[in-house]
Amino acid sequence: MASGNMDERGLESAAILMMSLGEEQAAEVFKHLAPKEVQRLGETIARMKAVTRERVDEVLEKFTVVAASEQMLVADNNEYVKAVLRKALGEEKANLLIDRILQGSDVTGIESLKWMDPTSVAELLRNEHPQIVAAILVHLEFDQASDVLKLFTERQRNEVMVRIATLDGIQPLALRDLNEVMSKVLAGGDRSRKSVLGGAKTAAEILNMLGSAVETSVLDFVREADADLAQKIMDNMFTFDDVEKIDDKGIQALMKEVQSESLVIALKGATPGLREKIFKNMSSRAAETLKEDLESRGPVRLSEVEAEQKELLKIVRRLVDEGQIVLAGGGDEQFV
Repeated sequence: MASGNMDERGLESAAILMMSLGEEQAAEVFKHLAPKEVQRLGETIARMKAVTRERVDEVLEKFTVVAASEQMLVADNNEYVKAVLRKALGEEKANLLIDRILQGSDVTGIESLKWMDPTSVAELLRNEHPQIVAAILVHLEFDQASDVLKLFTERQRNEVMVRIATLDGIQPLALRDLNEVMSKVLAGGDRSRKSVLGGAKTAAEILNMLGSAVETSVLDFVREADADLAQKIMDNMFTFDDVEKIDDKGIQALMKEVQSESLVIALKGATPGLREKIFKNMSSRAAETLKEDLESRGPVRLSEVEAEQKELLKIVRRLVDEGQIVLAGGGDEQFV
């Protein structure tokens, strides 16, 4: 669920539908949603006040049309999912996603951590070996993993990040043992191949969320142990300043998705070059308005600026996945 006007309207529609279902049916639907979806939907329901009869009718009518068109079209859902994802995303990206979607009960205990707040997860993992912590964190969303790591000591954090970056997968038996250590609730069979989790890219994605001070400390630590590994992680990283490297078409696509208030705060910490790139890809009137907003806005906390920059980077990654943005670094290097 990424930011953007259409997404907000979709969330609102989902909230109206859930409120129309009644408590028991809505509870059943919530059971099938991911933690983040539950949070976003719950927040939307809590914010909603009066809804017009026309809007409710519109939502219910749309749902009826969509529901009526749903039917079982394929004999083997798992194989269908694999085939579609590979066509849409390519082999490498699809395999990572397939592992997460289809591994099911192999990680039931670890998956339950996604419902816990970062402080609780950090407390659970604080005394575990860094290798175990790394193997668990790669199953979490990047932002949740980074929030957990922020609660570790600097040395613990660095040790874990090195192991995440050097992790090239988890063997089925190791995954089962790990799950039993966490909760003793694993109920699945062995996999025929290891899950494609971890690696320099995963380490880079988590580091992107941790902030510049932690990022520098981790990379310095990794560099001392393995300079090539540190470079691999850096090659996979994409920071807010790198937004300047997006081509004009990509910047224009990004501007359609970002709320103006968020953009103003994010640009408070931007380089002059990045600001100019943004201004250049807006209409003259919109650019003038943005410049005025930047000038009139008083001091903003660094934490608030970094938070908005992270949100903007999430939108960038979504647009990259959708093919609307191509990220290119110096020369022919590509940010993945």
